[in-house]
Amino acid sequence: MAKQELLPLLYLSFLAALVLSCYSHERKVHIIYMGEKPQGDISVTSMHHSMLARVLGSTASAKELLIYSYGRSFNGFAAKLSDEEVARFSDMEEVVSVLPNSMHAKASHNKIMGLHGIQSIPYTGIWPESESFSDEGFGPPPAKWKGTCQTENNFTCNNKIIGARYYNSENQYYDGDIKSPRDSEGHGTHTASTAAGREVAGASYYGLAEGLARGGHPKARIAVYKVCWVIGCAVADILAAFDDAIADGVDIISVSLGSSLTLQYFEDPIAIGSFHAMKSGILTSNSAGNDGPLGGISNYSPWSLTVAASSIDRKFVSQLVLGNGQTFKGVNINNFELNGTYPLIWGGDAANVSGHQIPLSSESCFPGDLDSSKVKGKIVLCESLWDGSGVVMAGGVGIIMPAWYFNDFAFSFPLPTTILRRQDIDKVLEYTRSSKHPIATILPGETQKDVMAPTVVSFSSRGLNPITLDILKPDVTAPGVDILAAWSPIAPPSVYQHDTRSTHYNIISGTSMSCPHASGAAAYVKATNPSWSPSAIKSALMTTAYAMDPRKNDDKEFAYGSSHINPVKAADPGLVHETSEEEYINFLCKQGYNTSTLRLITGDSSACNSTELGRAWDLNYPSFSLTIEDGHRIMGIFTRTVTNVGFPNSTQPTKLASTSTGEKKSFSVRVDGPEITMHPIISGAILWKDGVHVVRTPLVVYTVLPSETFPNRSLSKRAQTSDLKGSSRIFG
Repeated sequence: MAKQELLPLLYLSFLAALVLSCYSHERKVHIIYMGEKPQGDISVTSMHHSMLARVLGSTASAKELLIYSYGRSFNGFAAKLSDEEVARFSDMEEVVSVLPNSMHAKASHNKIMGLHGIQSIPYTGIWPESESFSDEGFGPPPAKWKGTCQTENNFTCNNKIIGARYYNSENQYYDGDIKSPRDSEGHGTHTASTAAGREVAGASYYGLAEGLARGGHPKARIAVYKVCWVIGCAVADILAAFDDAIADGVDIISVSLGSSLTLQYFEDPIAIGSFHAMKSGILTSNSAGNDGPLGGISNYSPWSLTVAASSIDRKFVSQLVLGNGQTFKGVNINNFELNGTYPLIWGGDAANVSGHQIPLSSESCFPGDLDSSKVKGKIVLCESLWDGSGVVMAGGVGIIMPAWYFNDFAFSFPLPTTILRRQDIDKVLEYTRSSKHPIATILPGETQKDVMAPTVVSFSSRGLNPITLDILKPDVTAPGVDILAAWSPIAPPSVYQHDTRSTHYNIISGTSMSCPHASGAAAYVKATNPSWSPSAIKSALMTTAYAMDPRKNDDKEFAYGSSHINPVKAADPGLVHETSEEEYINFLCKQGYNTSTLRLITGDSSACNSTELGRAWDLNYPSFSLTIEDGHRIMGIFTRTVTNVGFPNSTQPTKLASTSTGEKKSFSVRVDGPEITMHPIISGAILWKDGVHVVRTPLVVYTVLPSETFPNRSLSKRAQTSDLKGSSRIFG
């Protein structure tokens, strides 16, 4: 064979080697999700072992590599698999999706949970000895409760905390982790008490914000499902917690965690878990995420409640007083008192030369940047917002830092601190350089009324809905800024992770804090109306929300959805939009899911017969979202059905007349308008009134580029419509 004839063969061999090398033989945890649990007396664990053994070629390996067998509430398992084994499972007809065991994040700036009679609280666990979880006056758990209490490492339950479990699929524990449902980070304790904590008088953060602490529904019981550790919150653990929480008998599940990735509904563990919770009559309340104001929203499935974060009518300030009498007010939490003035130094003038630092780097005051001989006993002016560790390590007594561009929530630090606007930092620097002996003091923190509240905080993630543009997300907003709630006394009480102080109550911010507010409100609505479905509770919270002022929120409904929750009104909304499982199935068909996949998910004979793909205008949702391609006319027709839960005889002007409680009435909304291009969000609302109730549903119109109209076209091949009779084909 001539030399030139060898080249194509060698090239093809090289490509084959590349293809073969794509598969890794290293086994990592993956989740095989298979939809609804099998009916009848079937051992799902045996079924999962059998499937694993077929792929692995060994029964012994199957038992060794199986991590979780999900089968109490839905069907699936987690196992250690190689890339080749993952590919084989992905091709199986009985498999809906295969998920890597990636890590989700807690949605706070400084974890999963349930309510009504019983609220589930997974993530970082709970501190059971907190006064907020006293069971005084509580009787034994209800008869329907099927949960358990894992008592490792001296953890105990009571008649308030009636169940506790922990999950660690990677079997990895790091410094600070406690192998039990006990909370070493504070996040789970904080969110649990926000949702369902008992009334505790005199609660405060080192004397700040002192008053009565109580959760949204103090009489609710709590079940703990700890899925978050130092390294994060694993997908396999999240699904295991959902599987148990649903079967244990919780009434509301609260999930203060999420992913910043855009995932299809049945490739997202929280969407999967909340779908099966909905099938079991349980509402899941989710954090919207902390990627705002530019980042996209998390937890956007239509069957769950997505909660943004808004401010409250109190903010924390701390004043800096310079030696020349100038005073500057910063937004932050300062519980320290300096008792006098101290020398003031700019971080750039205290470069750690021995550590090869220069003023350009030491001005940020990062650990190791500062010369302790120059900083010790002084207040340090720094050019970056950090955790204060650099100044603490160098022996400084106080720190001044610049605020982020958005300065609408507070942090706490391990030493006297104030956070100033950039222009004020420049003035302080000017004084430091112009004075021969600059001095200053930082006054103890205080609270101040926030007259602009409620507004959506900057960090709260914004819509659009990244998968289904016709479903407005977030759904509501709730308090998520500077929230005082219970804390683990062994967790750092400030942003500095080596802060050794201890507190039983802490002030932090995040959509992790707004989510349990909505969860507590949902529990209150459920307790008032025990027979209501998850969609009815969700509708009640959305349609009775306190209308936010769009002049204070540039992103309007993309920031706050239906607006700020009003729990008292939600308990008696007058009308509700109830959405059945069948309607969600029809919705999924129009999103491009195929009949065979949906039958796995639902466990029944559901079929996709619709030929209309893409739009979700007929899903019985308590809001309206109309997406218009650039250059097209405004045109959309929505159909909705409301159920009377108010007066037996009531009339909602001008057409809805109801003669009995429980009666359903349908109506349509036609939206028409001129051609629009690159238009910002246009918003309004439809109101139904009967003289007592006001049922408000927001309506938004906005433009997108043609390629964005149906973003869900990236469904996996298995989820797409196929050759089954009656099924339809996905766009693209």
